[in-house]
Amino acid sequence: MRFITEHRARWGVEPICRVLQVAPSSYYAAVSRAPSARRRRDAGLRAAIRRVWDEHRRVYGADKVWAQLKREGVRVARCTVERLMRQLGLRGVVRGNTRRQTTLADPAQDRPADLVARQFRAPAPNRLWVADLERHEALLNRAVMKGHRRRSIAVDCRS
Repeated sequence: MRFITEHRARWGVEPICRVLQVAPSSYYAAVSRAPSARRRRDAGLRAAIRRVWDEHRRVYGADKVWAQLKREGVRVARCTVERLMRQLGLRGVVRGNTRRQTTLADPAQDRPADLVARQFRAPAPNRLWVADLERHEALLNRAVMKGHRRRSIAVDCRS
């Protein structure tokens, strides 16, 4: 409906509705309808979330904002606070290093030869095989949890 409202001055409501295969009466009904209860409540919660976030030096994440609102007597689900903070573009401060480095390259080691010159398209089937070997932590953890001691390696082969 927002698209129709934004472009109605240029093309008119009926031609846009015809292209989008929407009845014009549906558009007019949606425009004249009062905001839903969720939308009204979200508007009030957005102001409360912004206030709590600002009062606490803009470092609180969704969990702490939710806990503060709960202390103030505002009944709201944590997932609602998370959703509204995402919409408002608010984030809490993350302690420590946020980047997770899975492999550390040793510059002294020789790199494997690039035998395909980064051309991964084969002229015909079974002419070029490329394998992507990865160590998947989830697979390793499952194997250890079940009592197995073997290592799991996932192989993705494409021709």
